Amino acid sequence: MITCGNAWSEETPEPVEKTAPAAVSGPVVAENSRLAGDAKRTRFVVDVDRDVAFGVFTLAEPYRVVIDLPETDFRFAKGQGNSGRGLVNAYRYGLIGPGKSRIVLDTGGPVKIDKAFVVDAVDDQPVRLVVDLLSTSRQEFMAALAVQPTRQPAPRQAPAISGHEAVRPGAGRDGREIVVVIDPGHGGIDPGAKSRKGTLEKDVVLAFAKRLRTALSTSGRFDVRMTREDDQFIPLGERVNFAREEKASLLISVHADSVRAGSVSGATVYTLSERASDGVAAALAEQENRSDVIAGVDLSGESDAVADILIDLVQRETKNYAVFFARTLVSELKRNTGVVRNPHRSAGFKVLKAHDVPSVLLELGYLTNPSDEMHLIDAEWQETVADTVAKAVSEYFGERHARAPF
Repeated sequence: MITCGNAWSEETPEPVEKTAPAAVSGPVVAENSRLAGDAKRTRFVVDVDRDVAFGVFTLAEPYRVVIDLPETDFRFAKGQGNSGRGLVNAYRYGLIGPGKSRIVLDTGGPVKIDKAFVVDAVDDQPVRLVVDLLSTSRQEFMAALAVQPTRQPAPRQAPAISGHEAVRPGAGRDGREIVVVIDPGHGGIDPGAKSRKGTLEKDVVLAFAKRLRTALSTSGRFDVRMTREDDQFIPLGERVNFAREEKASLLISVHADSVRAGSVSGATVYTLSERASDGVAAALAEQENRSDVIAGVDLSGESDAVADILIDLVQRETKNYAVFFARTLVSELKRNTGVVRNPHRSAGFKVLKAHDVPSVLLELGYLTNPSDEMHLIDAEWQETVADTVAKAVSEYFGERHARAPF
């Protein structure tokens, strides 16, 4: 048990019986946050505008402490959380769903939550949310994790079988609107890959996705939708459901990732497969599929209905369409930018598992490669590759259609 002392800048109050706070409308406002302590014990404090109900739990691999809050307006100074202190390496925060926000503390090793409480406003001091952490062993951490109460996510309704049939490749419009969904990977509290210079994947892919949307929309041939248009976190399952609800005929998920082998360079196009085409594809799929977990989302309670849908999402016809587009896209990319060896690969990416929407994952390049990073942040390169992808989309739906006036 940690006692109050000079190591802390905030007092630890004795438990008192409190009346329920008066109802306040609107999101909670978080004005500031700070860390105090050392590598044995660390305190995390957030200044908020009211008493707030919150939950705290830990996650492993990597070690994290997750603080669940009602919808919160974070007004922290720019860059706050990029560095840490004591047991905490860094922290991130943001909205994770309607009425729900989250703070994720990345810790350098296993930690124990010693106390978590709210301090009432006193004089000129605001209400403070306080979480005290202690260093612990991995054995103790995993034991505590095993008995941690299971967090049940909100019930998900399995997407109904819509009867939607994607526009066939080469078939043109056929009297139907062609909807293309662009999915910029990551976002919000999930930054994705990060280069040594600090370039974030979530920023690169959003900028590219907007250029691709412009390239596709300008032709007047496609109705283009995006899973996100700003810096927000969207769980993988919601991205899949969005494409289905929009009755998309094509989903392009855009990424700019990292691999341990920093020499890997160039673009790659991935399609869905139960068996990965190679070790790199398998590792990358596992990394991408952990996006929800990295952001702090607990996936342990996914319903059987969702699991059943995921099994159904690998219908042969849709996969064949995706492979057809992937080959078309690779052919175009080779003409205008560098690609990896064997640029069409496959693995079990969750974001590609819409059973009635042909889907591909486009890796623009690798932020772990300095040469690729220079391209990825270059507006002219992004413009060229966006035009290249747009041309591949037109070819996929048929040259006759692509050239027809509307």
